[in-house]
Amino acid sequence: MATIRRQPFGYQLDFGEIVLQETEAETVELIYQKYADGTSFTRLAEMLQEIGVPYDGQRSWNKNMVARILENRKYLGEDGYPQIIPAELFEKVQRRRQSQIPSSQKTPGQKALKCLCGGMPPAYVEAQVRNILNHLIRCPEEVTCGKTMKDSQEVRGLRRELETLLQDPPVDEERAKELTFEIATIQLNGVGPEEYETERLQRLFQRRQPMAELDAELLHESVRKITYSGDKTTVLLKNNQSVEGGRTNERK
Repeated sequence: MATIRRQPFGYQLDFGEIVLQETEAETVELIYQKYADGTSFTRLAEMLQEIGVPYDGQRSWNKNMVARILENRKYLGEDGYPQIIPAELFEKVQRRRQSQIPSSQKTPGQKALKCLCGGMPPAYVEAQVRNILNHLIRCPEEVTCGKTMKDSQEVRGLRRELETLLQDPPVDEERAKELTFEIATIQLNGVGPEEYETERLQRLFQRRQPMAELDAELLHESVRKITYSGDKTTVLLKNNQSVEGGRTNERK
């Protein structure tokens, strides 16, 4: 006696020959047509359950069963199976299935952008951020801290003493060196984080090449926060400098 094996939904074995199971074959046609017309996997499973056509014994229909039917090329007449679905309808279904697949995994740069924006922003934001950073790569001198350091009263006093000393020969070289060193030390200690970050960012952008797509490392190293409103995107650099870009004036 030949071993009876389970056939794909829509087919059965008849004396060792694969033939159509008419009721199931009609259901396969219905599934393909409904899905091509826009019905979802879930709604198709519900509809088939309501119609009362069994999938496999007493098993209830679910969207995974529907998905398996919609991807099975045997319905085209391949591998010795009778054809149920015309090629044009099968391809139409496959195109819709592909369009329903979530977009490919985000790039590291897009993930970094999402973190800096506090959520995934509109597509135009990515382009504007890339344009802003590429402009700074080309023109790193535009990275500025927004303020200039002023001499303190102590530094001004030391400068006056040094100038007087240098104008009264013979110059006390040791004292002149001490005064110069004191002035430099006070100025260095007075440099704030913005000045340090500005110099670091300038060097960072100088070493980079313009990006074709967002670089996650550059975003992490240079940007503190990104905001957007309407058609304008604002990039807050780590030296607290804000740089804006917009759809109508994107930086090239």
